[in-house]
Amino acid sequence: MADTKSSSGLVENRTIDWVPPNERHGTAFSQFTLWFGSNTQITAIVDGALAIAVFKSDALWAIIALLIGNILGGTIMALHSAQGPTLGLPQMISSRAQFGVIGAIFPLVLVVLMYIGFASTGAVLSGQAVNGILGITDSDFKWVGIVIFGILTAIIALLGYRYIHLLGRISSVTGLLGFLYLTAIVVITVDVPAVLANSEFSAPVFLSVVALSAGWQLTYGPYVADYSRYLPENTPRRATFWFTFGGSVIGSQWSMTLGVLIAATAMSQGGDAFLDNQVGFIGDLAGGGVLALLIFIVILLGKLTVNTLNAYGAFMCVLTIATSFRNRVSVTKLVRAIFVVSIVALTIVVALLASADFLANFKNFVLALLMVFTPWSVVNLVDYYFVSKDRFDIPALYDRRGRYGDWNVGALVAYVVGVAVQIPFMDQTIYTGPLVEMLGGADVSWIIGIIVTTAIYYPWAKKTNVAPAQTIYPEAS
Repeated sequence: MADTKSSSGLVENRTIDWVPPNERHGTAFSQFTLWFGSNTQITAIVDGALAIAVFKSDALWAIIALLIGNILGGTIMALHSAQGPTLGLPQMISSRAQFGVIGAIFPLVLVVLMYIGFASTGAVLSGQAVNGILGITDSDFKWVGIVIFGILTAIIALLGYRYIHLLGRISSVTGLLGFLYLTAIVVITVDVPAVLANSEFSAPVFLSVVALSAGWQLTYGPYVADYSRYLPENTPRRATFWFTFGGSVIGSQWSMTLGVLIAATAMSQGGDAFLDNQVGFIGDLAGGGVLALLIFIVILLGKLTVNTLNAYGAFMCVLTIATSFRNRVSVTKLVRAIFVVSIVALTIVVALLASADFLANFKNFVLALLMVFTPWSVVNLVDYYFVSKDRFDIPALYDRRGRYGDWNVGALVAYVVGVAVQIPFMDQTIYTGPLVEMLGGADVSWIIGIIVTTAIYYPWAKKTNVAPAQTIYPEAS
């Protein structure tokens, strides 16, 4: 892995390989703008609305539960982000240290499925915003907005790290201004004290809403370090953690709170107008005309940011899978382009061909996949912070004959059991576990997953620890 690359140029040179010190740049504050911009967007608003429309929570307790879930999930997500500057590696490459070079493929496949699913559903909402900007109202031409949005996503994802962060900075500013305006409109048009006055507490509903927002944050875990890996190695871990945490939690909580207030008001008036047409409803709420156009642009930029993260993250995961058997550490820009365009094209096809029912069912399937990330996060974080303690053999992460080998049986067993043990406690649209009714309908599956995975993995990892005495870097570093 000779250090012959440069971080300059239009298209990012690095992919899944280690980023050497001379290519590091930026400050920890870049994590705040990226994750704030990624979370001030329409899907996060809808996520908050689900607390009212699906879980039937009262508004006040919904906001509190969403905050707790965002804080808990955001803590886990930010702990992953803090690994980036220290290691200079993509998140799922570092996961090979826990699962083995081949063993890491199993969670990777599920990660790719989830991000393609979220990108496809996001493309539908974003396509509505693009069509709103272009003035296209004919449903026969809904494909126009989806295709244009897909092209924009592919361009940014192909350019890579620098331009993703540039987009994050832009969307953080537009998101801040747009959401300040929407908040003002909601405060003016919605009787907020009346909406919050009905505050009957239900523990099962409360716990389910906590899981809703915690799950939102946990989905960022498998790729969050991809966007901090270029930071200088001496970047304080606390700075990376707090800027990531602050951007993601503040952005998502703000969006979800708006979703709660909007949905509670809409449902109190006996309608589901918001859930039936989220983008159009927000445009009308903004005041229509030029104001709606500006809000559509805010929606577009917010969704473009997060969909670019999904496309780039899926590309990194697919590349990690593809190179696992060949001990490869990098690919050409042509191969990179083929991967990115293929992934984005797949999301466009799913978004275009999916009926409304299929899209809803597919999104439910994707949400059910969230349970696979809790045990993966536990294994990764327990090893990084309590077992390996920052000490990694970086060349061995790309070598099946290295110290991490093909498989780590203990990690895989802990992972599989951690996923399986959640099933009886799941409360999803496509499946409800047998123990959910005993708990009054509460979904505590992710909490069970954390406890069981930790109990299995930690003692095994301490006993079989293969971490070097200090981090081993590539020879030409």
